[in-house]
This record gives sequence, C-alpha cells and structure tokens, in this order.
Amino acid sequence: MKVRIDYDLCMGDGNCSKVCPEVFAYDDDQMVSRVTQEEVPAQYEDDVRRAAAECAPGAIVVEE
Repeated sequence: MKVRIDYDLCMGDGNCSKVCPEVFAYDDDQMVSRVTQEEVPAQYEDDVRRAAAECAPGAIVVEE
C-alpha cells in the first residue's frame, strides 16, 4: 500500500497524524501533515485507511 496527501485539499487539521503518527507527521511551519513513509508498513495499513476515511476533505490518497 502507498499513501500520499493531496495538498490542494488538505485543511491542515492534523487528524491523520493523531490517528497514525507512524506514517503522518504534522508540519507546524506549513500547517499541513506530511507522509513520512510512502510505502506503508503492513502493521499500519488499517490506521492509514482509518485516517483516510476520517479526512473530511478527502486529502489522503491510498493506493492499494
């Protein structure tokens, strides 16, 4: 699984970094979350899916 963030849609609320801090990190300077591991380790796949589902603007793109 791969994951990325569409920065045209990201609102910068940082929820994804709370749901899965192993894959997402909040950038305080830019006020957006960043993907720290494009290739998602298997043990975090469910958390990444949850973060994507909870992303209000749909900015998290998951490629299975």
